[in-house]
Amino acid sequence: MERTHLEKELDSLRLHVLEMASLAEKALDLGLKAAAERDSDLAEQVIEGDVEINRLHCIVDEITLSILAREQPVARDLRFVLGSANTAANLERVGDQAVNIAERAVLLSQRPVLPHNPLMEELAAKVREMLHMAIQAYNTNDTELALRVCEMDSGADTLNMKILKHYLDFMIQESRSVERAVHKIIKARCLERVGDLATNIAESVIFIVKGVDIRQTCRPY
Repeated sequence: MERTHLEKELDSLRLHVLEMASLAEKALDLGLKAAAERDSDLAEQVIEGDVEINRLHCIVDEITLSILAREQPVARDLRFVLGSANTAANLERVGDQAVNIAERAVLLSQRPVLPHNPLMEELAAKVREMLHMAIQAYNTNDTELALRVCEMDSGADTLNMKILKHYLDFMIQESRSVERAVHKIIKARCLERVGDLATNIAESVIFIVKGVDIRQTCRPY
């Protein structure tokens, strides 16, 4: 009976984390869409919707504390609880980055358009894929998929640096565009941060399944 109750609690924890994941992915997608289409109304929806992600994060924390206090899980069950709590924390931060991107979208929608930079789209596509893969790895306990996410992080970092250089050079040539270029740099940094958060989730998956901590190393277990 005790094991059955624990299993139900663990299932509830997983479902709430996955609900957070769905909302975080949606927030990121809508934030990027708002930026691409210069849609301030859509951006405001992203900003307002962050409340629900935060609410779910609080619920996950409550479930986590309840399981630890009442069930005293061990071994993989304990790793799952800790890894899920860490995953939820990273998903909450993804929501924050989506809000940051949406805020840039609101500001830039009121100003003239800067020249198109395909590197930004490439970075956005990469980190969206990383986030989706990390969530899938969590849902299916797929450590190989999680490792692929970790391996993709350096590519996101490289793109972010290229975007930074691009806009720094642009600001030197077009001083009137400094404010808008800075917002683009912030947007790229937000995207790069999403890649970091997806990597953190992937590392949690490996910890849950294999019991190995690969943080800071990103080396195969």
